Amino acid sequence: MADLGKVDRSFFEEHIFPRLGADRDDVALGPAHGVDFGLLDIDGTAVAIATDPVSVLPGLGFERAGRFALDFVLADVAVSGLAPSHLAISFTLPPTLSDDSFATLWASMHAEAADLGVSIVTGHTARYADCSFPWVGGATALGVGDFGDVIRPDGARVGDDVLVTKGPAVEATGLLTTLFPETIDLDGATLETAQKRLDEASCVRDAMTAAAAGGVHAMHDATECGLFGAFVEVADGAGVRLDLSTDGIPIRPGVRETCDALGIDPWTTTTGGTLVLAVDPDHTGGVLDALEAEGTPVGIAGTVEAGSGVVVDGEAIGHPDVDPSWAAYEELARAAEEE
Repeated sequence: MADLGKVDRSFFEEHIFPRLGADRDDVALGPAHGVDFGLLDIDGTAVAIATDPVSVLPGLGFERAGRFALDFVLADVAVSGLAPSHLAISFTLPPTLSDDSFATLWASMHAEAADLGVSIVTGHTARYADCSFPWVGGATALGVGDFGDVIRPDGARVGDDVLVTKGPAVEATGLLTTLFPETIDLDGATLETAQKRLDEASCVRDAMTAAAAGGVHAMHDATECGLFGAFVEVADGAGVRLDLSTDGIPIRPGVRETCDALGIDPWTTTTGGTLVLAVDPDHTGGVLDALEAEGTPVGIAGTVEAGSGVVVDGEAIGHPDVDPSWAAYEELARAAEEE
């Protein structure tokens, strides 16, 4: 059986990358494994574009689930440095979803989009047999701006500082403890603390704040395979080496305890909401100050060096390939059904 989550790099490079349809001159940045967005050149205007599944988790309540789903699909454009501006969204909903529940979900997504300045320009909404939560559609986000404002995912430069916001396993911690509070072996106070991490599982505003501060050469959100996966993707994309220490990376309350209880590695576990940034050292202070002013925890994890690969705490690491949170989710969902 294939592993859950994204296809691995070898499959991508053998079967997907060689077959990308027409070769057009207006594609300034096409698909690459681990790259968050594509880039179009429309008569000198930069258009960042990214597509993601729509994940709706009814266990969060439809209002909260709507915000979570929207922030997830906007994140990959936000890390381009261009503010997300337009959205196309398609829903393939299960027949059991009521009109009232969908109305609540949609109102929440609209409110978040309006607050972020995003216009929803087209879409498709229908119920179909055999569709089920959480994967109930797909969305394509756009960001429009100047090429000089684009932060490329392969832009890390030798000498840059590597900054990390929020730290490992923020999304997995908040999500799993919220969805399965009775199934995870945590005391009440720790459980409540861990559940608060879900409100931090968005990086759109942080990405805009960092970009506006200036000096950011690369920006990547640490989703599947967590921070270790994101570090490798940043290093491989730019052809550089990252020399890092976990001592400089914030770890949010409740993360260690939750990951220990689930038997998963926080460093390889999905952590939507966490950013990895390569920053000109002359601008590091400004980026840190801007993020901290918004209440976002951030630390200096290390530096970008000549060479290749990633070294963390003196040990070379490779891409994890498999995210342990997928199996943990399956096991928790099964256990919850049996209770």
